[in-house]
Amino acid sequence: MKKILLPLLATLPLLASASACLPVEALIQRDNQYEEALRVGDLAFLRGLLADDFIWVHTLGSQYDTRPVLLARLEKPVIYKARTTSDVHAHALGDTVVLRGLSTVDQWNADGKTWRSNRYQFMRTYVNVGGECKLLSVQTMKVWSSSEAK
Repeated sequence: MKKILLPLLATLPLLASASACLPVEALIQRDNQYEEALRVGDLAFLRGLLADDFIWVHTLGSQYDTRPVLLARLEKPVIYKARTTSDVHAHALGDTVVLRGLSTVDQWNADGKTWRSNRYQFMRTYVNVGGECKLLSVQTMKVWSSSEAK
């Protein structure tokens, strides 16, 4: 009986983590890759990450992007100086993980030498789709802006 139970018990942590999209630390790392893909316009990465029904609701609902709209917009990407996240928290339930935190976006001004910064509160929902962790939705809300050139 011990010969059967011990291998079965050893697989329980794997079974428990298999229901979640990804372990939290790995998902936060994947989310950082998402920010970098937005920064440089990495369409290949985004095609693999975004769920078919992806939706991004921007500040105050003034704009939203579906998967095809975002990918088309990024075909001619604006290269940002930096995109970083901080204060990231994960909330998991079953196959779904919601990340929330702050995203700081430094965007070059027209002169190409100075930049401005915007900070957003974000909420990103990741789901397990056929064993793959996909980004289903994003909502952002601007919380701070620097209109001064740096």
